[in-house]
Amino acid sequence: MSNPASLHSPTTFDGDDHFHDECGVFGIYRHPDAAAHTALGLHALQHRGQEAAGVVSFDGEQFHSHRALGHVGDNFNSAQIIRTLPGEMAIGHVRYATTGGTVLRNVQPLFADFKFGGLAIAHNGNLTNAYGLRTALVERGCIFQSTSDTETFIHLIAVSRGTNVVERVTDALRQVEGAYSLVAITREKLIGVRDPRGVRPLVLGKIGDSWILSSETCALDIIGAEYVRDVEPGELVVIDKTGLHSFKPFVPTDSKFCIFEYIYFARPDSNVEGRNVYQIRKNIGAELARECGIEADVVVPVPDSGVPAAIGYAEQSGIPFELGIIRNHYVGRTFIEPTQQIRNLGVKLKHNANGQYLKDKRVILIDDSIVRGTTSVKIVDMVRQAGAKEVHMCVSSPPITHSCFYGIDTPDQEELMASQHELEAMRKIIGVDSLTFVSFDGLYRAVRDEDRNTENPQFCDACFSGNYPIRLVDKDSGEAPKQLSLLTTQE
Repeated sequence: MSNPASLHSPTTFDGDDHFHDECGVFGIYRHPDAAAHTALGLHALQHRGQEAAGVVSFDGEQFHSHRALGHVGDNFNSAQIIRTLPGEMAIGHVRYATTGGTVLRNVQPLFADFKFGGLAIAHNGNLTNAYGLRTALVERGCIFQSTSDTETFIHLIAVSRGTNVVERVTDALRQVEGAYSLVAITREKLIGVRDPRGVRPLVLGKIGDSWILSSETCALDIIGAEYVRDVEPGELVVIDKTGLHSFKPFVPTDSKFCIFEYIYFARPDSNVEGRNVYQIRKNIGAELARECGIEADVVVPVPDSGVPAAIGYAEQSGIPFELGIIRNHYVGRTFIEPTQQIRNLGVKLKHNANGQYLKDKRVILIDDSIVRGTTSVKIVDMVRQAGAKEVHMCVSSPPITHSCFYGIDTPDQEELMASQHELEAMRKIIGVDSLTFVSFDGLYRAVRDEDRNTENPQFCDACFSGNYPIRLVDKDSGEAPKQLSLLTTQE
C-alpha cells in the first residue's frame, strides 16, 4: 500500500490562513432531474470543497459517473454533461485538499460492484482508525485504488457477512471510528448516516415526493426544497420505494457537533442543528464587544468570514461598521508564483485596504480565527499602511491550540500560533495594539448553550480545548500517517 502524505504540509500558497472543511455531500431519491438537482446542490456546497467535484446517478439499469478536478461550475456547466447522468437517483460530493497529487482516481463519489449490485458512496469527515483497518484489509487481500479513507467503507462492506446491503453497511459502520456523514446509493436505495457523536452535519429535505440528503440547508434552498429535519447523531436513514426508514445501529452517546461549523465552515444562510449560522456569528460578535470594551472609531471585518461577527460587534458596541478591507472575489488559488517578491504580495490578491475608512482611525479588526497567523500579520500591516492610528484585533473563536483529526484540514500543532505563543507574544507578532479572543463561555452563550457543562460540553471543541471526544486510534498507535487524505498521494 502507498504511504499517503500528510494533510498538514501545504505545498502551495493560497493566500488563506483558515481551517478548511474537507467536503460536502448531497443525495436525492426519485426525481426526474436528479443529476441536475445534485449539481445545483453542490454549487450551494462549493464553500465546503473547491478542488474536486463528482456526481454518480442510477437510471434503473446502470450507474453513471462524472467526476472532475476543479469547481462545480467548471465541470457541471452544460446540459450535455447532465445528460450523461440519467436517472432518478444521484449523489454528489465536493472536496477540499491542500497537498499531494489531486488525481482523478481519488475524486468522490467512489463506486464499486458487489454481489448485491452496485453502490456509490460519498463521505464527509475522517476515520480515526482508517490506517489500522486499511492495513488489516490489505492483509486479507483487498486491493485499494485510492488513498481515501472513504474506500475503507467499500472494502468493509465487501467483506461483510451481512445478508443485505443495509446489514453490510451497518456492519461496516460498527467497525469504524471517527467523524463522518456519508451518503450512498444502491440500485434501489438512498442511504445517509451520521457518526454516533454527530460531529459532521447532515440534513433531510423534500421536494415534492423526492427525498434529499445534504450537508447543509443552503443546498435545499437552491433547488426549492423544504427542510424536514437533521439526521440525528448515530442515525442511519434508508430511503426506498416504501418511504423513509430510520435505524439506530449504535449505542447511544453524547452529541459532539463541531462548533467550528458555526464559527466558519457552514454558509451563513444555513440552519445547522436547529440554529441559524448567521445569527450565531452575530451573537459571537456581540459577545466579543461585551468582553473587549475597546474604545475605537470603526469596526472592520476581515472579509468575508468576519462580516457577521463584525456586524454583531458594531450593533452591540455602537461603533460604526465599515468595509475597511475589500476582498477580490475573482482570485483563485495562486499555484504558480515565479518570484518570492510576487509571492509576498499574495494577500493583496485577495484583500485591499479601503483607505478612506481607515486613515487616522482607531480600528477594530474582526476575524473568525487565527491559525498560523501569517495572514493576520499581513492584514494588520496593510491596515497600518493605510493610515490607521490604532489597530485592535478581536477574534470570534477561542485560541486554536490543537489540530483536528475529524475531517478538517489543519496544520500540525507546532504550526498553530496559539499553541506556541502566549497572548502577549501573539499580539506582538501580529502587530496589533490589542488582541482579544472570544472566551469559551462567550462562545457557548452565542450558540445559546448557556447551561454548558464545562466537563462535557455538547459540542466538539477539541481544536480549542484538546478534549477529543472520539479516540484517535491511528494517531495514538504511532504507526500511521497523520491522516489519510482523499486527494493526497505519492505517485
